[in-house]
Amino acid sequence: MGLIDTSPDLDPNASPVGSIDTNTTPDTEFSPPDSPFQQIALPKNKRFLARKKLATLTLEEKVSLLTAADFWRTKSIPEKNIPAVKTSDGPNGARGGIFVGGTKAALFPCGISLAATWNKDLLYQVGQHLAEEAKARSANILLAPTVCLHRHPLGGRNFESFSEDPLLTGKLAAQYISGLQERGVAATIKHFVGNEQETNRLTIDTKVTERPLRELYLRPFEIAVREAKPWAIMSSYNLVNGVHADMNMHTLKDVLREEWEYDGTVISDWGGVNSTVETLLAGCDVEFPFSTKWRFEKVLEALKDGKITEADINRAAENVLTLVERTKGSDLAAEAAEREDNREETRNLIREAGVQGLTLLKNEGSILPINPRTAKVAVIGPNANRAIAGGGGSASLNPYYTTLPLESIRKVAHQAVTYAMGCHIHKWLPVASPFCTDKTGKQGVTIEWFKGDKFKGSPIVTQRRTNTDLFLWDSAPLAQVGPEWSAIATTHVTPTTTGKHTISYMSVGPGRLFVDGALALDLWDWTEEGEAMFDGSVDYLVEVAMTAGKAVELRVEMTNELRPLAKQKEFNMTHKYGGCRIGFKEEDQIDYLQEAVDAARAADVAVVIVGLDAEWESEGYDRQTMDLPSDGSQDRLIEAVVAANPRTVVVNQSGSPVTMPWAGRVPAIVQAWYQGQEAGNALADVLFGLENPSGKLPCTFPKRLEDTPAYHNWPGENLEVLYGEGLYIGYKHYDRVNVAPLFPFGHGLSYTTFEYGRPSLSSKVLSQGGSIELIVGISNIGEVTGSETVQVYVRDEKSRLPRPEKELVAFEKVTLEAGETKHVRIMLDKHAVGYYDTAIQRWIAEEGRFEVLVGASARDVKYSASFEVKESFTWIF
Repeated sequence: MGLIDTSPDLDPNASPVGSIDTNTTPDTEFSPPDSPFQQIALPKNKRFLARKKLATLTLEEKVSLLTAADFWRTKSIPEKNIPAVKTSDGPNGARGGIFVGGTKAALFPCGISLAATWNKDLLYQVGQHLAEEAKARSANILLAPTVCLHRHPLGGRNFESFSEDPLLTGKLAAQYISGLQERGVAATIKHFVGNEQETNRLTIDTKVTERPLRELYLRPFEIAVREAKPWAIMSSYNLVNGVHADMNMHTLKDVLREEWEYDGTVISDWGGVNSTVETLLAGCDVEFPFSTKWRFEKVLEALKDGKITEADINRAAENVLTLVERTKGSDLAAEAAEREDNREETRNLIREAGVQGLTLLKNEGSILPINPRTAKVAVIGPNANRAIAGGGGSASLNPYYTTLPLESIRKVAHQAVTYAMGCHIHKWLPVASPFCTDKTGKQGVTIEWFKGDKFKGSPIVTQRRTNTDLFLWDSAPLAQVGPEWSAIATTHVTPTTTGKHTISYMSVGPGRLFVDGALALDLWDWTEEGEAMFDGSVDYLVEVAMTAGKAVELRVEMTNELRPLAKQKEFNMTHKYGGCRIGFKEEDQIDYLQEAVDAARAADVAVVIVGLDAEWESEGYDRQTMDLPSDGSQDRLIEAVVAANPRTVVVNQSGSPVTMPWAGRVPAIVQAWYQGQEAGNALADVLFGLENPSGKLPCTFPKRLEDTPAYHNWPGENLEVLYGEGLYIGYKHYDRVNVAPLFPFGHGLSYTTFEYGRPSLSSKVLSQGGSIELIVGISNIGEVTGSETVQVYVRDEKSRLPRPEKELVAFEKVTLEAGETKHVRIMLDKHAVGYYDTAIQRWIAEEGRFEVLVGASARDVKYSASFEVKESFTWIF
């Protein structure tokens, strides 16, 4: 501790067959901010109330609680005073009930950007505001935060998680959870445990020995359970040492329930239940989403066969009821319509979080900040005029608005700002939506839905969707068309130029694309899988000669039969999700690279905005390379621009490290992450010095992929991944092998200069149950106000078992006016010195000397001090 535009025609009743007792997700209904935050007073002893309700239930009613009622809600039993509670993704905003194009919501910076603030108080405020956003979606449970570690730079969900370090991750998660739950919304910390990759995530077996499991991958959860008591934990998809996480007796029962005495509810990841008996015995309480595969009658059969007891059912049902009590009690009022709640205070917080997360990696010659009054600025790059606000997958949502870097820079700059795109970085072609009109002439697509998968009879439902990203996994109107459906999507694409333009098409189930009535792509029996999050073919391209202003009809026929066909036998099912994605790009008619060079040469400063986006970095798949996409185009752009103008600033937008072969030649580099709806404004604030950057890297940026800890064990083979690097991930690996990273963990510059004083310790001895107060003075000896994060690492000078060179044990962020000095006070206790000893199956603080290292990064240690443990002691939690 320290002292210091959704579619009004979108079907609202999209829900799985059989979910008949829940309310529907409504259309967007705008509601202006009209009330300040309300502090929720939560009555105590929710478990006692849950137990009382449990006693009133029949066996069948208890069992019914163990599976969700639909995609997002738990089962209600109104006659027993038990309401349904609604869940919502996700970590950087409460999306609501529709995956694409649903109710507009506040889009916060992604997890790694929040972690780059190193600001616990800020994370607490983010949690509070996310609670209000969840309530506006009528949700009681937020499926967040994500605390899996950055084991490897190519992890597809690194952007969504906080850090490579378990202490930083756990401390920030605890504050996020506290802010959320103090306003009456449950946190669901995820994914428990060992889900550090997306490749084969449903079937990969994470092979990890007990020490790294305890000291790294379980530790963020442990810190959060101890400090914030999350009301829910989500089990992960993967196996841990041979057993699926949802049925893993060691992690769920031995560690979570018994050692940590966890008092919350364990829910499965969506589709992440893998048995009937084992998952209940291990302690996975409720299965999401609705499914008849593992529970209901099978639970009753297992009880009849003596494989489980009624006590096992009671325990799980009681945990579900406890979650309901904590979030909704006995409130049986109809679920309110989802609404917007676009508050000024939330917008301001998102902008502040964005500023504090922006990380200044390099600033030779004080290129930054740019003088807004005098400088002629060229803004260049594929991300300069796009809203790169978040990664892909369940962290995505439909934001209230976005801010573009180019527009935000133009608002601040007094001189004219020029722009050049420089290059394309499409993974898939952009969605065709901006060029599309439906059958009525409105923007979008008309979808005609048929009962059954043979297009028989008349359409049962007709919808308009505004987006041509038509992955229909959570929004098909199954209540109307049944579990097997077919659909025809029709739209008209009108190009703005004449040329040989390109249409792309990706199909989830069987699909055919017709262009002006002629069959263009037949994917009815596709076999080659692409990288779509919820299954899908590769993206196929077709070139079409088109005339400016003349519409071309696109028609897609599709069903939800499972593809590839081999999966029907593998998963013992014939139908699953359906849908497609239609992209469109007009033919290039200019030399983008030359245009960028000309713009840079004519400017005083060139700002090149590059990086990844939600297609390159997403849930569902991992990155294939650490290089900037695509095919070196961005690297060539940067090299050409800095050659034309040596006063070049590179802004990289990504949720994980990228290779920077030009880093030695570019004088200024900003790591901008994915920063939500205020991304453009936060960036402009920092570039022009309206705000002082204070972000610090929550992960190491290596020089090359081959230097990384898990390089030899990624992403595994034969559905097994060996965590062979053991304890040594992130900066602990670079310390151990003495390899210099490109930018170290904890690194981040400022527009001012900080000076550290020598630390002092309140005691030279740490005893069991005791603590030591570290005091360190820090001064701002520059000319502007700034914030610095004081990082405290500990080195065990001699231990029985190998330990990392140093480990982060505490951090505090302090803001200082120019010329100001403050003294930061940090408490160190047993958790700062312990490691997990598998011989005794306990944590141990060993007798001996410990060195405290105080610094500005893992490679910038300013001073050290030491203390000792006189006599070894142990503990469990």
